[in-house]
Amino acid sequence: MAILEKQFKHVSFLWDEQKANSLGDDEVALLIYRSNILGADLRITNYGGGNTSCKTYEKDPLSGNEVEVMWVKGSGGDIGTLTKSGLAGLYVDKLRALEGIYKGIEFEDEMVGLFNHCIYDLDSKAPSIDTPLHAFLPFKHIDHLHPDAAIAIAASKDGEKITQELFDGQIAWIPWQRPGFDLGLQLKKALDENPGIRGIMLGGHGLFTWGDTAYECYINSLEVIEKASQYLEDNYGKTRPVFGGQKIDSLSPEQRKDQAAIISPLLRGLASSYDRMVGTFNDSEVVLQFINSNDLDKLAPLGTSCPDHFLRTKIAPLVLDIPADQDLSDLQAIKDHISKLFETYRKGYKDYYEKHKRSNSPAMRDPNPVIILWPGVGLFSYAKNKQTSRVASEFYINAINVMRGAEAVSSYVSLPLQEAFDIEYWLLEEAKLQRMPKEQPLSRKVALITGSAGGIGKAIADKLAKEGACVILTDIDQGRLEEAVKDFGKDTAIQSTLNVLDNETIVSAFKAANLAFGGVDIVVNCAGLAISKPLNETSEADWDLLHDVLVKGQFKVSQEGVKILRAQGLGGDIINIASKNALVSGPNNVGYGTAKAAQVHMSRLLAAELGPDKIRVNVVNPDAVIEGSKIWEGKWAEGRAKAYGIKVEELPAHYAKRTLMNEIISTEDIANGVFAFVGGVLSKSTGNILNVDGGVAAAFVR
Repeated sequence: MAILEKQFKHVSFLWDEQKANSLGDDEVALLIYRSNILGADLRITNYGGGNTSCKTYEKDPLSGNEVEVMWVKGSGGDIGTLTKSGLAGLYVDKLRALEGIYKGIEFEDEMVGLFNHCIYDLDSKAPSIDTPLHAFLPFKHIDHLHPDAAIAIAASKDGEKITQELFDGQIAWIPWQRPGFDLGLQLKKALDENPGIRGIMLGGHGLFTWGDTAYECYINSLEVIEKASQYLEDNYGKTRPVFGGQKIDSLSPEQRKDQAAIISPLLRGLASSYDRMVGTFNDSEVVLQFINSNDLDKLAPLGTSCPDHFLRTKIAPLVLDIPADQDLSDLQAIKDHISKLFETYRKGYKDYYEKHKRSNSPAMRDPNPVIILWPGVGLFSYAKNKQTSRVASEFYINAINVMRGAEAVSSYVSLPLQEAFDIEYWLLEEAKLQRMPKEQPLSRKVALITGSAGGIGKAIADKLAKEGACVILTDIDQGRLEEAVKDFGKDTAIQSTLNVLDNETIVSAFKAANLAFGGVDIVVNCAGLAISKPLNETSEADWDLLHDVLVKGQFKVSQEGVKILRAQGLGGDIINIASKNALVSGPNNVGYGTAKAAQVHMSRLLAAELGPDKIRVNVVNPDAVIEGSKIWEGKWAEGRAKAYGIKVEELPAHYAKRTLMNEIISTEDIANGVFAFVGGVLSKSTGNILNVDGGVAAAFVR
């Protein structure tokens, strides 16, 4: 069947007929394809939100009979990145037979465990709470989505009436009800009472649509969302200005970023009173329209409506009451003021917990805000890692879109607080949290590494990122930086050109870290160069260059980094990459060896000064890291070979033979040395030197 491309204004039509045809009659593959292109458009559904399914006929491995099987997104997945491993495959007849033993809505949680007895595919992902919502609908392909436009109608006071009139009765309405087995029965009832409909709107929650083929289901979903979106657009500003009109002006884009970069580490520190958080800053037009509006004070405290929204953003944000152009030079005074706002928020969250908790509710979780709004500047979000904080920001923007739409066509209605609490502290939600994989050692940490476009610095960045950290790659070579950052995911790394002798680029790099991740926890001074000459050939320019880059550069970067570490109040690490030459007197090395010795002693001095701030300062001393290390390119290698009377290509073996362990040292070995200090097991060690040199007796510290 030829498929003509449909034209949509408010959603993206991404169906590729050639791609779909290549999947043939594989309905599960078509389900995954449909899911991925639906999830690629955040206007259609938010990250991790909604679920999709299809039904096929398969051979029962026990009876040999043909049986109907439902393939549905499993618990905790995301349709945009869904693969076969993220699906649950279940017997349809067994799922529907559960109705015979269902004891009522107060026994909902018991039903989830029974889904496992209905599994057909033994490689299934754990079935989600939404499984029966798909099982009791007879359609081959089903989409359950959370489009902002649909939720705006679903979360409005007149949502049922609007749904009926807008879709001419083709979309049924079910009032708000928590997902579960009974809601699946309600969907079946709505379909039985309204035969021939094309979808069902769940009050305050989302949308169900379907079709006989993957394509028909896809088009049905897009058409319904498009119609809802156009309806909202037609009504924006029709009866009153959007969000009641603008109350304050935004700062300019650069001013917003300047203010956000200064305050973000402070906010991060306060938001991390329970556990360390990673941040995201967003000053998009959608955010600014809301936070600068007359309706902010009315709508922000109401909280979000869709469960997916507030599970990731908390029920309500914290709104800063300081002017956008506030002078932030006295950061301590600002911190004292904002600390009181945090205390009030935490108390309010504790009161919310105490007032609504059940006898079997899990213990109260982190009472700090996830979303912080600064009118005139932007939105800050803080969560356990960058991906989670970014998604929290996206979800709150979804909530803003919902509030804007609901207010345009009716009035916004949030979930009752008890309903919100019962979902946030649902035992099944707690069980899902407990099933989450153990966090990586550095998953809540942010590291800035100088000289990290290649060599030792890049290896350090690779290692810290592998252990869960967000990293800021910095280097003087912009071209190499742009290549290096390609090795990392979008939520893992950014790059910033940094010359350790240029204050402007140093400040700019830390500003980028603050805006991208909320601050910095680890500063690794790795940028360097090497000049090997005897005394009579060492020029004053050689001497100055070595001491400027190695010593002054370490000083300047550490000085700027400490400002952020102190603003956060979370402690932190400074790791200085020095050299065996800081401890060992070698030939033809007066300039380099002296500078390295200064790096080491500066580290001791900083460790003594910064200890009360819980900022650890330690040193990793490499030796003879030749492969992959930039300083061994060109004249340095030639100088060291000349000093030892050997050829350049003989250097690796020469250095290995002189070590006690007869080992060649790699860039990865140095990276492992850095991780030893920052990985958590040496959290009470500072002022130390770790030699990673294969064992050079002359370099033993004690």
